[in-house]
Amino acid sequence: MGRRGPGGRPRRTAQAASHRQENIRRLVSERGYRGSYSTVQRHVREWRLARGAGAGGGYLELEWAPGTAQVDYGNFEAEVAGERLRLKLLVVCLPHSGARYAVAGRSQRAECMCAGLASIFGWVGRAPRELVLDNATEAGRRVRGEVTESHLFSLFRAHYRAGSRYCNPYSGNEKGAVENAVGFLRRNLLVPVPRVGSLAELNALLREGCDRLNASSRARDGRPTPEALSEDLASMLALPSAPFDAVRWVRCRADKRGVVTVDGRGYLAGPAWHSRELLVGVRAETVEVLADRGRRVALLPRAFGDGPAVRNPLSLVPALVARPRAFGESVIRRDMPEGLVRAIDSLDARGRRRVLRAIGRAAAASGFDAACAAAQGVLDGGRVPDDATVDVLARRIASGALGEAGGADLSVYDGFLRGGGDRAC
Repeated sequence: MGRRGPGGRPRRTAQAASHRQENIRRLVSERGYRGSYSTVQRHVREWRLARGAGAGGGYLELEWAPGTAQVDYGNFEAEVAGERLRLKLLVVCLPHSGARYAVAGRSQRAECMCAGLASIFGWVGRAPRELVLDNATEAGRRVRGEVTESHLFSLFRAHYRAGSRYCNPYSGNEKGAVENAVGFLRRNLLVPVPRVGSLAELNALLREGCDRLNASSRARDGRPTPEALSEDLASMLALPSAPFDAVRWVRCRADKRGVVTVDGRGYLAGPAWHSRELLVGVRAETVEVLADRGRRVALLPRAFGDGPAVRNPLSLVPALVARPRAFGESVIRRDMPEGLVRAIDSLDARGRRRVLRAIGRAAAASGFDAACAAAQGVLDGGRVPDDATVDVLARRIASGALGEAGGADLSVYDGFLRGGGDRAC
């Protein structure tokens, strides 16, 4: 009986069917075969038995050199910030000592895998001399003995000076240690379903659990894992002084709203960048949009699955400064305090432009929320905000200075806001 996944369903059914179809196509195109696939299966089984494959089959016991790591993925579920998520468990096992390490992520795309491996290497304090993976990962593929690695993973390996070897995903014995580790860690650390406030909290729990299990485990030769782990560490490589930036760069053309689409999800660069070709850097947790000469257009959180375009309200400000009358229907209103929205609505086009420009410039240093709070404070004082005043107040709000007891006497700001008329825009 083959290995089965959740619910008793056979694993990798789709991949197996694809292999069968490919074999059938080759038989037809190369040999002109017209029979059934089951006839071929019976012939292969009888051929193997006749040549002694039945007697000489089975699995050989493998001995793994210190410093070698096996890598694999598993699936699990967790409740993160009240939302039930299907997550990926990246597991690294050192088969010589039996030490196991795991991190959770949203995807197993190349940038997520490299970021996860870099996190584990930093945790261990050394980098493996060789990584053993299978063709199911996004690191690379071995087809008829020839390996083709992804560009990002090749850069990752070069950064850490690690070698790589790829196994057949259907030959679990080639990296059985890590396949066993995936199930072991799920049963011992992820049952019942974890409930955490963030992915960082979940990974902290996984790290604590792995360290605890490694301290009480034993290597295959019976020695305590910590004792055998010292041999692994002695054979592993020192970490580079600079961290690896696990980023996948793609070129995208923004649509008429200034939205670029990466991996099926939209990210708002801003209306000012509509119909432009932009360079997008995709990382495990962020998406960075660059224009010509490397100018950063937007830095947005990474999103997975279907959903609305991910946006940063600050990216809308330049277009609203140019067209202040559009503020009445802009989605940026949802990101501002209600009092600030009402105050801006009461202004003419010139006043709106001045407020929005001051918010945009102050937000670059202090953040959008602090800039909005500063602009609202100035408006509540009876004055249309200017760049300098909003910037000073936003910096104090962002630093927490406005809430500190015994701080500066802020009544001076009230006097400043009441004085003089507005300067020309």
